[in-house]
Amino acid sequence: MQSVLSSPRSPWLMLLVLTTGFALSQAFRTVAALMAPPLQQAFGLSPQQLGLFAGVFHFAFGALQLFMGMGIDVFGVRRTVLAVFPLAIVGALLTASATSYGWLLVGQALTGIGCAPAFLVCTVFIARQFPPDRFASVSGATLGIGSAGLLLTGTPLAWIIEGWSWRAGFLALAACATVAWLAIWLLVREQAPDAVAERPGVWAALRGYGELFRLPHTLGIIGLAVFTYASFLSLRGLWLGPLLIDRYGFSLVQTGNAALAVSLVGMLGPPLFGRLDPGDARRRRWIIGFTLLVAGIFALMALRLGAAVEVGLAVAIGLISGYMVMQYADVKAAYPARMTGRAMAVFTMAMFLGVALMQWLTGLVASAAGAMNVEPYAAVLASIAGFLVLGAAAFRWLPAPAKPLER
Repeated sequence: MQSVLSSPRSPWLMLLVLTTGFALSQAFRTVAALMAPPLQQAFGLSPQQLGLFAGVFHFAFGALQLFMGMGIDVFGVRRTVLAVFPLAIVGALLTASATSYGWLLVGQALTGIGCAPAFLVCTVFIARQFPPDRFASVSGATLGIGSAGLLLTGTPLAWIIEGWSWRAGFLALAACATVAWLAIWLLVREQAPDAVAERPGVWAALRGYGELFRLPHTLGIIGLAVFTYASFLSLRGLWLGPLLIDRYGFSLVQTGNAALAVSLVGMLGPPLFGRLDPGDARRRRWIIGFTLLVAGIFALMALRLGAAVEVGLAVAIGLISGYMVMQYADVKAAYPARMTGRAMAVFTMAMFLGVALMQWLTGLVASAAGAMNVEPYAAVLASIAGFLVLGAAAFRWLPAPAKPLER
């Protein structure tokens, strides 16, 4: 691998530009928190339908991660993201013009497909262009910068919705995504590979996934991946807005301010935990401990402790959830270098299919709780806590890598 300093165009600049696509992906995946009230009013959506609306983005996003990994292996980072990301723009425009719930789902699915390579291209770019011992810190910085997309779906989106409409919100995101695509097209250039022969064909890349799933520790990694990021996005991207509005009578702008606070603090978490990464020997214990800590905070939120306390707990979840950057470092350490792209693709697929699954399931939980005269948000938050405990147990007791693999 060439030195990062020998590139004719700085890898840091190219990574920053790639991160703009990831930031827009973060914005698209969290619109439901503020779009929920106007969409429920416009289309008469039930909690279950709202959960599916939020989840379909992640179903589409997660289901394509294996193919995005193959595309990156075969065609490279730049060509993959330039070919796929325009679908996010089309999806946002379709959602903005939707006349029925069905068209909302189609638009969300297209947006999810378009955003599918957004973060994966960043992680593979980091793995290929930066030294191995900097992977956790650079990934953490990337996650932090990319989380700026969450800021767009806080107070700014609330202003747009209240000042114009929810449709204007999707149009604004489509415009931002167009700018991001143009920046990638203009500024990102991949270094020539050390040996063209090392780039596999499509069928070779597909067979490589079979090799990945035959490794026994893959199951434990996936078992936790489906719940961790899903817990944060189910709160920030779906339930935080309805919870504050229904429980405590927040206005849409007040809810946007709370979401903005969670997002701002959440930007600090990944760089912080990237720097605190304890290394291969202790990292997995840290991951389990922080997962259980976040589960405990969700359980506290279920108790309805008051608006100020619950906003504070949501902010705490935003910060502590930065530990998830250690999961990426764990994945990188658990597989040989030749499998990095595929391993990251499988991990990212599990993460976002988990988001889709949790948002859909919590929608079912909310609907069932309402039918049984149980406060829906208490049931949702308690179920998220339970999912995290289940994931931590899988990560702890399913097979783990015997030792750090040779890089």
